[in-house]
Amino acid sequence: VQLVESGGGLVQPGGSLRLSCAASGFTFSAYQMHWYRQPPGKEREWVATITSSTRSTYYADSVKGRFTISRDNPKNTVYLQMNSLKPEDTAVYYCTADRHPTYYWGQGTQVTVSS
Repeated sequence: VQLVESGGGLVQPGGSLRLSCAASGFTFSAYQMHWYRQPPGKEREWVATITSSTRSTYYADSVKGRFTISRDNPKNTVYLQMNSLKPEDTAVYYCTADRHPTYYWGQGTQVTVSS
């Protein structure tokens, strides 16, 4: 099983990034997918969720209206489009795959928002 995040980097405030998470080793379409993040010196926090069947989406209040989660099942990939980035969005971003009781984590990708 692998979850490999990519697309992180350094961006100025107000800028955009799109994170990708490529999955392998399990039936991607059957899993609910999430993005979490861990800001420096803080606890890991949930960011967004997309369900497996209905593709319903849910967001933390701190990112609602700025971030969009989506998935491409044929490509076994989940995305996080991040717009209007703020310095407080600086964190390591992780994708996770969830199908109770199984939970897989990626290794994370760094996003730094700074001028």
